[in-house]
Amino acid sequence: MKVLIVYSHPSSTKSYTSEVLRQLEESLHKQNIAYEISDLYKMNFQSDMTEAEYEREGLVKKELPIPEDVRREQEKIEAADCIIFLYPVWWSDCPAKLKGWFDRVYSVGYAYGYNEADPTERQHSMTQLKYGLVICTAGHPTEFLDEIGISHSMRNIMLDDRLGKRFAKKEMLILGGTIDLEKVKHRHTIAIVDIGEKVLANCS
Repeated sequence: MKVLIVYSHPSSTKSYTSEVLRQLEESLHKQNIAYEISDLYKMNFQSDMTEAEYEREGLVKKELPIPEDVRREQEKIEAADCIIFLYPVWWSDCPAKLKGWFDRVYSVGYAYGYNEADPTERQHSMTQLKYGLVICTAGHPTEFLDEIGISHSMRNIMLDDRLGKRFAKKEMLILGGTIDLEKVKHRHTIAIVDIGEKVLANCS
């Protein structure tokens, strides 16, 4: 079993999200689960699509080449049973680096495709993963995000669209209330500690 962690935060050491990453690694270690991390900022992953990429995607020219950095990420996906996306909530969504990862790595013919003659026909090669987990840290309390509808919107976008049918099982964990971190930190830690077991249960 292997997990791919897609981590999107400009700080790999000084942020609360990076602390969550370390706790997540400990939880996976405890269950002897192999993992690798795509640290998008450390990798300097290019989030903007080039004009050549747009020609391939927008005009559905699948014969055009896929950029090497995109192909490497697709290879990581194919080697994984589970992907965990970890990021902070910025303006009700993920950071631009992660949005760009989806824009570029979910290329036509790989993560999606079209067949006007038969819309039900599978037109992409991406293997369905067993489990997808979205973990995001948020300044506002989770209850407040629920009340104003932001958490519902985030779940719709991440789980229903970006993960979609590409994952057999999927869920989202919002670690809210980080503005008053000491008040919620213990509760967050309890949730993170169990993730290794959750991965095992959902990937078995």
